[in-house]
Amino acid sequence: MKIVLLGYMGSGKSTVGRQLAQKLSLPFLDLDAYIEEKTSKTIPELFEEKGEIFFRSKEHQALKELFEDPDDAVIALGGGTPCYSNNMDLILGHTQNVFYLRLGIAALAKRLQSEKEQRPLIMHLPDLELPEFIGKHLFERAPFYNRATHVLQADKLEESVLVDTIVSKLV
Repeated sequence: MKIVLLGYMGSGKSTVGRQLAQKLSLPFLDLDAYIEEKTSKTIPELFEEKGEIFFRSKEHQALKELFEDPDDAVIALGGGTPCYSNNMDLILGHTQNVFYLRLGIAALAKRLQSEKEQRPLIMHLPDLELPEFIGKHLFERAPFYNRATHVLQADKLEESVLVDTIVSKLV
């Protein structure tokens, strides 16, 4: 069984994913960390040195590799993963345990302000421009995110509650 967590950057996919994996005694795989391990480069380095198109190609390839592995796992995707290379079709073709951790713009902006240096898409933005940037991105990405089997409004839920909610919905 593969369990996939998706959502915008800063939505808690990795944090919730680790807790979920621990609760279910499954391995946790962060797609970005997997790509970094395979390429021996950080995500910001890949973006800077090779560009987003190269990164998205590596991302799709890595996602396919994770689904080809027969072992069960909890997988946290990068924020843009569902939006490129027909990745949502690939994901939904392999599992129905797909969870969108949905947060509002204000909550995401608050979380991301302190993480900007590690986030290539927002590192150049002044804090005041962050909410507008997130809003535009969410508008563009919503059709992909909303294809998830389960959409969880995660703004005000504690991580442990999100984990329990996900467990209750697994097929």
